[in-house]
Amino acid sequence: MEIKTKTIPVTTKGEGDMVDISEEIKSAINSFKVRDGIVTIFVTGSTAAVTTIEYEPGLREDFPRMLERVAPKNAEYEHQKMWHDGNGHSHVRASLVGPSLTVPIRDGSLTLGTWQQVVLVEMDVHGRQREVLLQVLGQ
Repeated sequence: MEIKTKTIPVTTKGEGDMVDISEEIKSAINSFKVRDGIVTIFVTGSTAAVTTIEYEPGLREDFPRMLERVAPKNAEYEHQKMWHDGNGHSHVRASLVGPSLTVPIRDGSLTLGTWQQVVLVEMDVHGRQREVLLQVLGQ
């Protein structure tokens, strides 16, 4: 088996921005001609995360609200005390959701549910140019 790698650039608008990257991942898998295997999706940086969600307006509002309840923006963060950059909550939120995801590939397709998409979630207070690294292992 061979490992194939691709980087997907993603531009975000700032905190709470959720970008559906499913089609870019599917395109990469097609270009690699992998029939069965796995793809690991990893965002570099400590203030963004990758997950799956039903990418619809209600959940795109619910998800940031949940993060605010779990890691409130205005709570006290030691990171903020040290760096004064306004994103202590961003680091905590990104850590909770996580920087990576592994999805099986079967018959050349991602094995996502009918309403399931892969998304990058921006947690930082500013928009960023992100890099999502894909590594595909399969045949």
